[in-house]
Amino acid sequence: MNTEELIKENKGTIVDVRSPGEYNSGHVVGSKNIPLTEVVDRLEELKQMPGPLILCCASGNRSGQVERYLKEQNIECINGGSWLDINYLKSLN
Repeated sequence: MNTEELIKENKGTIVDVRSPGEYNSGHVVGSKNIPLTEVVDRLEELKQMPGPLILCCASGNRSGQVERYLKEQNIECINGGSWLDINYLKSLN
């Protein structure tokens, strides 16, 4: 399933990996903020979230890094790219 389908069907959990400051300046409603620098320490929390995890950040770079790491940990996830793109897809629902 791709990002658009997951958002349309309201599946998974949106995880924003930007810093708290970036997140607080604007984010997808209902998303969880777990900054890139905290992913390793919060791995158990991520494992408990309904999957697949839809990862986003400002451009898709940081969420891509997190996607690679989480897949190595056998966590189902997808790089959704920019939070603005995810926000747009959610607005279509």
